[in-house]
Amino acid sequence: MVYRLAIFDFDGTLADSAAWTRGVLNQVAERFRFRQLSDAEFAMLRGRDSRAIVRYLGVPAWKIPLIARHMRMLAGRDASKIPLFPGTADLLRTLQAHGVSVAVVSSNSEANVRQVLGAENAALVPHFACGAAIFGKAAKFRQVLRRSGVPGAETICIGDETRDIEAARDAGLAAAAVSWGYATPELLRRHQPTFLFEHMDEIAPALIA
Repeated sequence: MVYRLAIFDFDGTLADSAAWTRGVLNQVAERFRFRQLSDAEFAMLRGRDSRAIVRYLGVPAWKIPLIARHMRMLAGRDASKIPLFPGTADLLRTLQAHGVSVAVVSSNSEANVRQVLGAENAALVPHFACGAAIFGKAAKFRQVLRRSGVPGAETICIGDETRDIEAARDAGLAAAAVSWGYATPELLRRHQPTFLFEHMDEIAPALIA
């Protein structure tokens, strides 16, 4: 299958933000009065799906948008501390060279995503749909499809969490996962993505072959 549009998650997929997230999480938990995590708990939750994580933290639904807004503010403050995964820039250039349009759909803000990407890499991404609700990516995927004009059958969504796979399927799109983000490969594999990428350099050949 050849794809004409690749929709990427950002944190955990293109940006290596796990250490940053771990560093601020308990401060955010104290502020918003949800469960603080030990390092062992943080690692354990990598094997649970997104809804189970929310339940474990004890976060009521009404607090999720408030927490997300605060996390976006912190990410903007600390953007210089969040690196891209090695190979991200090469991937974006390769996809552009082979006529694959790229989108980023993220719970993070577009300003933060652009800052971490840097101007040169951001210029390779024609479509951004950011500020997604934690379980609201399917609507953003549909928005990108309308803007791009690419049929859903020629589109694939790539992320690092089970909610990315679920959102892609809700939107009727192919779903791929990466093993280097937050969720464990074993958990992602149980959700049967179209591809489970082990290395960044596997992505482009799978999409343009």
